[in-house]
Amino acid sequence: MKIGIAQLNNIVGDLSGNAEVIVSAYNQLVAKGADVVITPELSLPGYPPRDLVFKSTFVPRNLEALDGIMANVGSVPLLVGYVDFNTEDAGKPFENAVAVLQDGNKTDKIIKCLLPTYDVFDEARYFQPSKEVKPIMLSGLSVGVTICEDVWSEDFLPSNLYVKDPAGSLAEQGIDVLLNLSASPFHSEKPKERHSMLSFLARRIGVPVIYCNAIGGNDQLVFDGNSAGYSSGGEVITQCAGFCECLEIVDTEAGTKAYQAPDRLEELYNALVLGLRDYIRKCGFKKVVIGLSGGIDSALTAAVAVAALGPENVLGVTMPSEFSSAGSVDDSEILAKNLGIAFEKISIGKSFESLKDDLNSIFSGDEEDITEENMQARLRGLLLMSISNKKGCLLLTTGNKSELAVGYCTIYGDMCGGLAVISDLPKMTVYELSRWINREGEIIPQNTIDKPPSAELRPDQKDQDTLPEYELLDQILEMYIDEALSVSDIIDKGYDKETVDWISRRVDLNEWKRGQAAPGLRVTSKAFGIGRQIPIAQNFRG
Repeated sequence: MKIGIAQLNNIVGDLSGNAEVIVSAYNQLVAKGADVVITPELSLPGYPPRDLVFKSTFVPRNLEALDGIMANVGSVPLLVGYVDFNTEDAGKPFENAVAVLQDGNKTDKIIKCLLPTYDVFDEARYFQPSKEVKPIMLSGLSVGVTICEDVWSEDFLPSNLYVKDPAGSLAEQGIDVLLNLSASPFHSEKPKERHSMLSFLARRIGVPVIYCNAIGGNDQLVFDGNSAGYSSGGEVITQCAGFCECLEIVDTEAGTKAYQAPDRLEELYNALVLGLRDYIRKCGFKKVVIGLSGGIDSALTAAVAVAALGPENVLGVTMPSEFSSAGSVDDSEILAKNLGIAFEKISIGKSFESLKDDLNSIFSGDEEDITEENMQARLRGLLLMSISNKKGCLLLTTGNKSELAVGYCTIYGDMCGGLAVISDLPKMTVYELSRWINREGEIIPQNTIDKPPSAELRPDQKDQDTLPEYELLDQILEMYIDEALSVSDIIDKGYDKETVDWISRRVDLNEWKRGQAAPGLRVTSKAFGIGRQIPIAQNFRG
């Protein structure tokens, strides 16, 4: 059997546009000899549609678009993910479904069985799960059709979440091949994990497994594709490239080849580039502006922006104060030259002095403190937002996960912006990725990488005046946030109690600040945002 994989980058809610893309992909794969064509999960409405499904016209219009696709389908079956109404008397109002289209008709419907409600997923909010699974006949073969989570076994889930085993049940009923339509978001090392799961699944059920995943950035989520076909022995038949659209034929009778494991840093870079490009494109922007401090965070953000959008669509602005080192200004200018982007220098010195004068009557008798540091950051935020408004370009924030975690950032200052590109990258990963970008030649100035990081908001300031060493900070943050270990658990591993207490307390106290941050691209297994729901007003410590 020759199965056409349509690894597509659709826009959530663009029903007519997505329908056109699906029909075009179908026609191309049929021309290549496909016996069946499959698309990603919810390929028609885009994933995740979230509360768009509650709009009174959304699901009906998605059904109309499905009818339009159906009219363009010939003898080769096409499987399309869509949202249908739940016609039962009770339950959630909708179904996460797959339509089997052939000869201008809908010949079958498959409903998703396992609805994830962990991490970034909340499908049980909208969808009613299938009560049963059964094979269908396609091109003379018995075929099991599953939707994303339906193939994830307890061996590869955070815990034993489900009673049902849809893939195993289909295998018991007798199938020749298993198809999976998926929208599985990326995080670091996820493609390797997914490969292990699919290979294990094929061996477990003893039939070829064909997996079609979405690609593209949708808000905070990035979908990596990496669709593939596996033999009944769990070996790779066909492997699609990650982070790009792909139309590929999987011949279940073809020979196998070695799995090509992705490079971790290249994967992270590609995810950031794709996530940024799609966020800008899908939100209707073309250009971005970035505040360049001469530091490594803004430098990495700018490098990613150029890769995503082209240098002609990126504006870098440095805004020195009396505390800014000459090296930082120079490093910003060198970076802009290396990247080929437009560059502006705007001093905040006069504005800062004027602002202090305006507040003198209120601040009289008070010593200068962090307030004056934050005033500088907010002046820079004001300038950058003004440029964003005037020029119609999106402001990118440049903070990393380590600093966002402990609140080492200024709300309404350096947190201003429409997208936080690297907010899910720990500081040490920022260094790793910056060195990776420079692997074939200097793009990010070496001095930017080598010098001690500093906010430069007071004389001779260094980040480590306030924070633990970043390597130590990142280790503790991973345990406290990603692994959800308690303070005592972390201390028991040999970490200093005072340090762990300080970090955990800062993480807890700054939930309110993160709640007002720009959306950030998710590239780790536990990002701030939709996948981590901690109350702001709470008093649990530990």
